[in-house]
Amino acid sequence: MAIRYIPIFFLLFLSSFCKSDDQLTQAKPLTYGHTLVSESGDFALGFFSPTTSNRSFYLGIWYHSLPGPRTVVWVANRDNPITNPSSGTLTVTNNSSLVLSDSSGRNIWMTASNIAARVARAHAVLLNSGNFVLRSPDGTDIWQSFDHPTDTMLPTMRFLASYKAQVVGRFIAWKGPHDPSSGDFSLSSDPSSPTPQLVIWHVTRPYCRTTVLNEASVIYGGTYLSNTGSVLYEANINSRGEYYIMFTISENSPFTRITLDYSGKSQFLSWNNQSSSWALIGEHPTAACDLYALCGPFSYCDYTQIIPACQCLEGFEPIDDISSSKGCKRKKVLKCSDPSHFVSLPGMKVPDKFLHIQNKSFDECTAECNRNCSCTAYAYANLSRAGAMADSSRCLVWLGELTDAGKGTAGENLYFRLADAPVDKKISSVKIVLPIVAFLLLLTCIALVWMYKCRGKRRRRENQNKLMQG
Repeated sequence: MAIRYIPIFFLLFLSSFCKSDDQLTQAKPLTYGHTLVSESGDFALGFFSPTTSNRSFYLGIWYHSLPGPRTVVWVANRDNPITNPSSGTLTVTNNSSLVLSDSSGRNIWMTASNIAARVARAHAVLLNSGNFVLRSPDGTDIWQSFDHPTDTMLPTMRFLASYKAQVVGRFIAWKGPHDPSSGDFSLSSDPSSPTPQLVIWHVTRPYCRTTVLNEASVIYGGTYLSNTGSVLYEANINSRGEYYIMFTISENSPFTRITLDYSGKSQFLSWNNQSSSWALIGEHPTAACDLYALCGPFSYCDYTQIIPACQCLEGFEPIDDISSSKGCKRKKVLKCSDPSHFVSLPGMKVPDKFLHIQNKSFDECTAECNRNCSCTAYAYANLSRAGAMADSSRCLVWLGELTDAGKGTAGENLYFRLADAPVDKKISSVKIVLPIVAFLLLLTCIALVWMYKCRGKRRRRENQNKLMQG
């Protein structure tokens, strides 16, 4: 009987031997030539070199099951490469840290424990999400790579944009297509903004700004991606001063990621199985005038045109007809002593440098701007339909120049102040046409009366002549 079970035992032993390991323990460090592979087989962690001719080696995570060039989503020692790969070793230390060291004992990279007490026998595991997690024996997460991203955001990653209005998370692009060291472009929240908004920075200067985020916790409905047949879910999570951004994708969807590339573009990419390549679903910036404040004050980038271009707000005219980047000026100067009116412009990416007034209705937001002569514009958003779990309204006001605005098919209404009421072109045309028509009708009536009188005189003369001849 025992002989019957030998083949089964042998197969079980062989399968366990061939199975890729997803865990790192104190007794089993990771060295060059070996990898950790997630249980699903989707991701791998190990040592790599961006090019075959490159003598710099890095510890990173990449898609394991995809063909073609390696797509790296996380790098540990991006600014401190290993020159001799055979000397690199990743270990779990006795004090519950991950340490990447070389043969000389020099620490190339290490994690910082966020727990007060040291935990013995901690281990690290590469999850199916691509998250590399250091865990204590009781399952508590001590450290995770999702909290320390490089240039890529993966589904289910909770990106901590800010904590108590302070910038925490930051994506930093590669320096070049084959150089994972920190580049000049980064993406993070704006520390000077009263409401979270993401900005792509070129070193320390804003390069491109996204739409203003909702400070309340909001869970958006799914967005169908016709390119892939997937459904994208987005969420803004505000909990105890921690502001997270997260996205997930429907089941059985192709691999999806958001990457800040070395040229400064944030790209939303999905894997195409037919072409065995990454397909671009969307990117930002999308046009030249989408760069930060490129159109100048009181102007906006019009995305609704075939070729997006800078446009002046209604009631404004270009400062320089040759250079649109200088912005626009008012056709009529705005004075506090003169009456003013607000003009609505729909579908807008609202300008930068605003004040956020909380717990206001639309009428209260309007009154807040109307009573302040320095208020040049306001915008109001009702977040209740989006599933806001705190303040369901958002009132933004501007007290100076309107900079870095945009107009597209999706956006919100921007109400900006003009010195006089806008003239409706239809009403203006009617006012011009009506007097002309009335004048012509009057001339026609006069002509008809004159003709009638002339005809009457002619008939009377004819009758008199007949009587005299008769």
